[in-house]
Parts: sequence; C-alpha cells; structure tokens
Amino acid sequence: MYSNSLFTNPYAIEVLRTKKEELVEGINNPDQLLNWLIDNGIFTPEKKMVMSYYRTRIAKNSRVLDILVSQGERACRLFFYPCLKQVEPNLYKRVKKYVCDEIGIADARRQLVGYLLEKDKEWIETTSEQHQEKKETPKQILSKQERATKKKIKPTPNLPTAKPKKDYSNTVRIFDAAAKGDPSDLEKVLKENDINAVNTSNETRLHIAAANGHVAIIEYLINKGAKLDVKDKKGRTPLHRAAEKGQDDAVKVLLKAGAYIYGLDKEAKSPLHLAAQNHHTHILKRILKEEARCYKNRQNFLHMAALKDESRLSQILLKNGALVDAKDEKGQTALGYATSQGFEKTVKVLLEAGASIDFNIVDVAFNNNNQSIFRLLLEYSKGLSPDTMVSALFKAVQKNLHGIVAALIDRGTDINAHNEMQYTPLLMACEMGKTETAEVLIAKGASLEEKMPNLNTVLHLAVQAGAVSITNLLLHKGMNANITSQGDQTPLHVAAFHNKGAIVDILINAGAKINSVTKELVTPLHVASQRGNVDVAQQLLCHKANVNLKDKQSKTPLHLAAEKGDHTMVELLLSCNADPNAMDKEKKTPLHIAAIGGHLNTAKVLLAQKARFGVKDMDGCTPMHYATIKGNAEIVKILLTAGKNKNIDDKNIWRKTPLHLAAEHGHSDLINLLLSHGSAINAFDNNKDTPLHCACKAGHFNAVNSLVSWSQGEKANVQATNSLKKTPLQVAESSTTDNQAHIVTLLKKKMLIK
Repeated sequence: MYSNSLFTNPYAIEVLRTKKEELVEGINNPDQLLNWLIDNGIFTPEKKMVMSYYRTRIAKNSRVLDILVSQGERACRLFFYPCLKQVEPNLYKRVKKYVCDEIGIADARRQLVGYLLEKDKEWIETTSEQHQEKKETPKQILSKQERATKKKIKPTPNLPTAKPKKDYSNTVRIFDAAAKGDPSDLEKVLKENDINAVNTSNETRLHIAAANGHVAIIEYLINKGAKLDVKDKKGRTPLHRAAEKGQDDAVKVLLKAGAYIYGLDKEAKSPLHLAAQNHHTHILKRILKEEARCYKNRQNFLHMAALKDESRLSQILLKNGALVDAKDEKGQTALGYATSQGFEKTVKVLLEAGASIDFNIVDVAFNNNNQSIFRLLLEYSKGLSPDTMVSALFKAVQKNLHGIVAALIDRGTDINAHNEMQYTPLLMACEMGKTETAEVLIAKGASLEEKMPNLNTVLHLAVQAGAVSITNLLLHKGMNANITSQGDQTPLHVAAFHNKGAIVDILINAGAKINSVTKELVTPLHVASQRGNVDVAQQLLCHKANVNLKDKQSKTPLHLAAEKGDHTMVELLLSCNADPNAMDKEKKTPLHIAAIGGHLNTAKVLLAQKARFGVKDMDGCTPMHYATIKGNAEIVKILLTAGKNKNIDDKNIWRKTPLHLAAEHGHSDLINLLLSHGSAINAFDNNKDTPLHCACKAGHFNAVNSLVSWSQGEKANVQATNSLKKTPLQVAESSTTDNQAHIVTLLKKKMLIK
C-alpha cells in the first residue's frame, strides 16, 4: 500500500471530479467495483450494505465517487488502479489517455501519470509471469518471495550470498495447536510469536479456534490480546466462523468478550446471516439476545433485513424473538424502512407479525404511490380516523393516485365527502383533469349531482379543464349537456370561455343548445368573441350560432370583438353576416366602439364592410368625435377619407364639432389635420364657444397656438364672444390652468399684430 506522503499533488481527485459524469455513466457494475474497493482496503465491507440503499446504478456510482473524493488522493489513485482497471478496462483506458495527454515537466499530473504507467507495467509483468508459470512443471514453479528476490538480485559476481529462506514450520505448529484445541500445546509453541499472526488465508489462531469451537483456546488467545475484529480473506471475523459452524459456546465467549455482531464479510453477510443460512437457530437466538442487551435504540438486524428486502430472514428473526416495533436512532421501525423502499413481501411479513402502523408510514407509501403496500397498510391498520382517511383521499385525488383512491374507498372512506373548499373528490378530479382518478370515482359510485358553491357541476369543471375523456364519460352517464351553473352558464359557455375547442363538438353532439343564454342574455358566441377564441367561434358558427343575437346591453358578438380590437375575430363575424351597423343600448355601432378603443385595423375592417362612418349614438357623437377625443389621428384620417370630408363638422348634442373636441383635449396635431380638411375654425357650440374658447378654457397652449396661427383660409376670431359675452382672451384670463399666463401673452400679442 502507498502512504499518503507520496501523493503530494492531489491530481487524481481533480481527474475524478472532472470526469465524474463520464465515470458515473460508464461504470456498469457498481457491485463488482465495490468488491474491488473493499479488497484493496479503500472501503470497509459495511459500505456495501450502505450502498445497497441506493436503488439505481447512477445514484450508487455517484455516491461511490463522492466518498472516494472525501477520502483523499490515495483512495482516488487506488480507485483508478487497480479497481477501475479490472472492472471497466475500456473506461480506464479513456481516463488514462485523458491524464497522459499533453504532460509538461512541471505539470501536477506527472505524479499520477507515473503511478498509472508503473502500475500498468507491473500488471503486464505479473500477467506474463503467471502465464509462464502455467507452462512450467511443478518443480520449476517459484514462490512469490523467490520471484521477488529473483527480480531484485541480478546475477553479479560481486553481490553477497542471498539470505536463507525463513523457516515457517513453527508458525504451522502454532496454527495446528489452535486447531487441535490443546491450550498447553499452544502455549509451548506460541511464546514470542505474534498472537495475531495470520496464515495464507489471512486467518488468525482465533479464527481457527472459533471455527472448531475450542473455548479454552479462544479464552486463552483473548487473554493474550488476540484481536476480535481481524478478517480473513472472505472478510469474516472469528464470530462469523463460529456462527457459521454452529459453535454455540464459542459464540457465547466471543460475544462476552465484545465481538462486533454487525460486522459484514465480503458478501455483506453478518454472523447472524451465516447462522440463519446454516439453520443454527440457537446461535441466531443468542445473537438476537445480545443485540437486545447491548444495542438498544439503534439500527438492528430486523431493520437491516427490511432495508434489503430479506423477507425470509425477517420472518426467522421475528420467530426467534426480534422486536417487530423496535426503533433505531432515527426513530424508524423495520416497517418504516420496508415501506420506504417499496419491499412488499417484507412489509407483509412485518404486518403479519403485528407491526404498528402510524400515519407517517402510511404517508410514505402514499407519497411513493406504492398502491399495493398502501392497500396492505390499510388492510392491517386499526387506528386511522375517518378524517385522516378523507384527507388522504383528497390528497390522492390531487396527485392522481387512482390506485390509492380505489384502496381508500374500498376501505370505507366517504366517496362524497366535502373538504373545506366544498369540493367532493369527484369535483376536484374533474377540475384538475385527473382522468384516471375521475374514472375510478365514477365507477365506485361518486355522486354526479354535487355542485360547487358557485353551482358549477362536475361537467362544468371537466369542460373547464379540457378533460375530453371525463366529459365523454359524464355525458355517457346521463348528465344533461345544458345543465346550468351560477348565472345560467351552460358547459358550452364554459368551453367557449376557456377555448376548449375539442369539447365544443362533444357537447353540441350531446344536445347542447348552440344559442343558449345566461341571465345576461350572453350566448357562447358572445363569450368566444369577447375572449378572442377564434377557433371556438368558428366551430360555433359552423353549428349555425346566431351571429347577431344581442345581450342585455344590446351588444352583438361583433361589438365585443371590436371592443377588444380583435380584427381577426371581426373579419370572421362579418364573413358570417354579422351586422356592422348594429346598435347597442347607447346606439353605438361596432365602429364607435373601435374608435373609442383606438383600434385602427378593426376600424378599417368595419369600414371595408360598409360600416356607417357618420352614424350618431345617443349623445349625437359620430365615430370621428370619439377618435378625436382619443387623439387618434390615423382613425380620424380613415374616417375623413371614408366620408370624403362631408361629416367633418358634424355636431353632437352639445353642438360640438370634432374641432371643438380636439381643442378641448389639447390635440394640436388633430387641429391642424381637421383645419386642413376644411373644418370650420369659428364654429359655435351650444354655449357659443368657438374651438379657441375651448382651448383657452382647458389651458392647452399648443392648441391655442395652432388655432391663432392658422393662416390658410378663415382665421380664428380672437374677438368672438360666447354666451357669457367673453372673448377667448377673457376666458384665458379667468382660467386657473398652468399655461394661463402664456396663453394670455400669446393672445395679446396676436391681437396687437392685428
């Protein structure tokens, strides 16, 4: 073995980290790698059991590499060679090539490269020698020591004579004495020899005495300082050997001396495993008794068996006195471990032995969606309250754990229970679109009549979720396609609102009324038009939906589409004979609505389909009045073009022209546009205010300036008086706006010039 002091540059760690992803993917047999790591003293055998907790190859590989990094440079180098070399030779070659590329003199990699090259050389030589030995006769075969000596000592005449071979006869006699069981013989030959010396199988005298059941020898060796935890080539301690052979008295002495009962050999087997394997029940009981005496409140053999799904061993342990509900330092029982790992056979063994079930264990099976184990737990449980069962049922519905839903209902959980939000399990499944769960609930007899506080039914909720299968199933079960919720909304209204085109045809084919109305007289087409759901609107129109029906505000679907500025929807509705001049309760047409919203493209589409540009609403306003108020020059332009300037001075009920409104709202660019198209600059409204009066009153300096600076044709009359006998200047002087002083100065200047 190499000492840490030799590895000054931690480059193997860096390589392992850099190539971690490739190594994790490339190691196909993590268990074989673990065996090599244990054989080379990098990991203890106990690590193998810990690694068995990881369920996937990737997870296991990743954890092994993390542990290697934490153990330092030496562990990482030994991992590359010999372990990786033996287990994954191709992967080893790729790593070696990566390491050996572009090496500089002072590069930290040189040490690792040297290590790998040296080890590869040794491996080739050893392999060559082994191959050669096979060809030689038994008389020609050299021992390892002779081969090593032969390598080191070259045939040079000046070298001294080699030392004679060590005599092993005394060591053999010592091991023979331990095997025969005579303490006096052992005492005679032992003398100064190491009490913990090992033979070629890495066995100590204590191993041999334990295997043969020589209690006196065992006691003698222990008194002389023999170590209890030395492992032979199979990774077994003296306690392993005694338990395997059924040597009860030897086991008793070793346990009394403090032998560790949980030690694992290279096959991850403890002394108890070997005793059970060889049907030494008396040994098994003794070890369990020792465990109960000395190892309370920690992970025990039953926990370990549960973690490895050793159901047969679990059965044996329970039969021989293991406590089924014993807890470890984490408060976990064997049933908790078996449940978390999903080991159904072991769970059943533990439940049959009377293992206690608490809600945490049930919750683990639930969260893992382990339906078979969950059913088992329910079958054996006694203390779960109805509230707990109902809570679990709603949780299972949310996660679509339909198998668990079925198990809970079969166990007697109320299928129509309400939660704090007044959902039943079926209402929740329909709203969330949990098809499999809804199917289970319907098959188990869940009520289809239950409603939410807003009167939404399971059909409304299934449509809202776009759950085609559930919708079909509910309709097949006889639900009325025209059933209403709050405000008389039908499922078809819901489909239109949520843009569920796949369900529209299903509902209509099941008898849904295409022109059904809510309390506000809204049809599904109104809903689709307002939401901009073109595909659904098209489906409804294909099914002959009435395009000109009006809601309570006398708005048609076209009004609602224009309000949204959805020119695509507007085009669709117009193509299906929607009336472009339909009036709502305020006598506004869709063109009014588009102008108010500033929707230029929508206005263009409407005008192209003969929408009347000069039509007045109940306030006497044309679309141009509203476009002017909003300051939308582009819409004003297309309206002027459409009307050929004829309606430029149309007045509303307050006798205001668009120019009055442009001045009043400070849109100086529109003032110039309207004047250039012939708008009357000195028109009076019902207060005999001219546009200049309006601009002065509102305090819009730029608007005032545009009006008094207009020089093409008729000019603004700065002396005009309104119904209060005030000129624009007097109106400006009595104003309290921010621009009052500037406007007064401007008007006085203009009056002087005149």
